[in-house]
Amino acid sequence: MSLPERTTGVESERTVLVGVYINTPVNPKDPLSELLGLAITAGAHVVAELVQRRHEPDQRTYIGRGKLKELFSVVEHYDADVVMFDNDLSPAQIRNLEHELNCKVLDRSEVILDIFAARARTYEARLAVELAQLEYSLPRLKRMWTHLSRLKMGIGMRGPGEKQLEVDRRLVEKRIHDLKQEMLVIHRRRERQVAARHEQRTVSLVGYTNAGKSTLLNTLTHADVLAEDKLFATLDTRTRRWKLPSWGPVLLSDTVGFIRDLPHHLIASFKATLEETQQADLLLHVADASSPFVENQIKAVHSVLEELCVDVKDTILVLNKLDAVTDRITRNRLCDRYPYAVGVSAQTGYGLEKLATRTSDALGRSFRNVEVETDCGNGRLLAWLAKHGEVLSKRFDDKRMIIHCRVPPAVLGRIDPDEATVRDCDNEVRVQPQSSLLSTTQPSVTEVT
Repeated sequence: MSLPERTTGVESERTVLVGVYINTPVNPKDPLSELLGLAITAGAHVVAELVQRRHEPDQRTYIGRGKLKELFSVVEHYDADVVMFDNDLSPAQIRNLEHELNCKVLDRSEVILDIFAARARTYEARLAVELAQLEYSLPRLKRMWTHLSRLKMGIGMRGPGEKQLEVDRRLVEKRIHDLKQEMLVIHRRRERQVAARHEQRTVSLVGYTNAGKSTLLNTLTHADVLAEDKLFATLDTRTRRWKLPSWGPVLLSDTVGFIRDLPHHLIASFKATLEETQQADLLLHVADASSPFVENQIKAVHSVLEELCVDVKDTILVLNKLDAVTDRITRNRLCDRYPYAVGVSAQTGYGLEKLATRTSDALGRSFRNVEVETDCGNGRLLAWLAKHGEVLSKRFDDKRMIIHCRVPPAVLGRIDPDEATVRDCDNEVRVQPQSSLLSTTQPSVTEVT
């Protein structure tokens, strides 16, 4: 094959992809498809691929000796600059591989971190990426100082390399400590921001990277959030208003996508960004129905949600890109495998009405069925109830208006008892008179039987 002219820059780096799979489910037709997507997103020029299946990894180079010789030949033939592994390697394995191949070696985590660094736009995302990169590089500092090895040899030449290594390690540890303190401040501020929305119902989009979450957010809310057919196009949480039928507006948030074997320190670094997920009333788990590994991707997302301790939240599985599933057998198998999922297409609009209805039903499970009696001229209260709940009917009796509605329990605590009386079925709900309709505090609600 003809190779392009060599130029400087990340885009020109010739890359060989390597995957060593040990009892790992992969696509038999294209096992390196996900790593290829990561490489293209990172700006690499892929020139060759190499796959090996083993019962256990080689302790020294992860890949077998025979495959290592084959890899060396491929690197030499294509004059490759980078070798990317679809595995997480130890610092010693990377150092040994670079010595054997005489080129740069990157593992899966380092590629993901590089993509995050390139796509981070906000101050918060940049801090999170820097923290994750430093925590990743801390045990690998020794590899970065191999050029000082000659200074350690001979009388009077021992120590400078190791001394500089220790200085760098202390600097990195101090920077990590400072970043964690700064991220803690951001995390607390994000908690306050999310908690301030206690009156608004919140829905969070979660799912595998490139499952179509941003496109779905744009379609549902008519927003213009960046949506690309690339991995990790979204790193920052974006929140927009979504008007549900017979309900009113809710807050819909788009979050960073997950991926198989997502580095643990990366999850920890982005906890502030994922605060929307932790505080949401409902999760919409968006999965790419057209992916041949949709089931494994769904499991990978569940494992990340477990790490975030939000796996017990109410969740609706959304099978996106259903229009791309042309095989009827595959579609029927998905429907049988996930009977409670909602099939949609963010591109064509298929199934979005059903998704809105299912979301409304899920959010309304904790709602109270009440009657609110107030003056006929109190249109402000009527509009407020319609905004924060669902008005089922209203009737008039002399100069009084009785509104039958379904509202969240928190809304009941905001109704001024001097303006209205609230009845819950056969019980009257009496609100303590500490606040008016427009107050910012949430008084307690006492039920009187």
